[in-house]
Amino acid sequence: MNLVKNRHNHKHRGIVGVEAALIVIAFVIVAAVLSVVILNMGFSTAQKAKTVISSISGSTTSNLAVEGKVIASAYLPPGGTPLLNVTSIPIKIAGGGDSVNLDPSITAVKYLSNQITYDDIYNGTLNAKAKPTYTSLESATNAAATYDVSTGGKLFSLSPFQGGTDADADDWPAETTAFIYWTVQSNTNNHLENGEHANLVVVFAAQDRPQYLDKIRVEIILADGSSLTVERVVPLFSNEVVDLG
Repeated sequence: MNLVKNRHNHKHRGIVGVEAALIVIAFVIVAAVLSVVILNMGFSTAQKAKTVISSISGSTTSNLAVEGKVIASAYLPPGGTPLLNVTSIPIKIAGGGDSVNLDPSITAVKYLSNQITYDDIYNGTLNAKAKPTYTSLESATNAAATYDVSTGGKLFSLSPFQGGTDADADDWPAETTAFIYWTVQSNTNNHLENGEHANLVVVFAAQDRPQYLDKIRVEIILADGSSLTVERVVPLFSNEVVDLG
């Protein structure tokens, strides 16, 4: 009787062992499936992250950079407050970047100071086929006030270098305007390319001219790529050429 009972117990323990093994195998299979799913999700996330990073890198390679010092031309009225007439910002393509299209249809220049904010003062590039580059701020500004080769019109109304000697608004540009001219250019299009050098010029209307301690901010807003922001505080000055740093 005891022998029969013992055999029955051994048989029962064997069945339980098989069930336990099946449960363990099931857990292993589920764990393997979950591992495959998690790995696939990880690969997918990594691929998406790579795509986003590549996209960001592609857009930021078109950035502009300031090349050298920002300068200005000043008006020094006898016994009055000195004022800035024109500001020039030298720009180039940042190292390793792509060319930038500076056509006014897709590029904007925002200007801010202590008193005013203009969302877009950009009128275009001074890009004459006969003379694509200029050697001085004065010659470029005078040319921009005279003609625009693309339309036959002026980029702005009057050059401060050709204006009067007093503070009469009629002797100054009617509106604050920005334009770009090249000092080194490999062709005659509106693209700033590697190896080329250009200047962003802001010509101030009489009522907008900055003075000592004014903060001025210029933003070149591009269609593709990060914008370039240049901010300066006007120092105390007594010369017609002002170094803004």
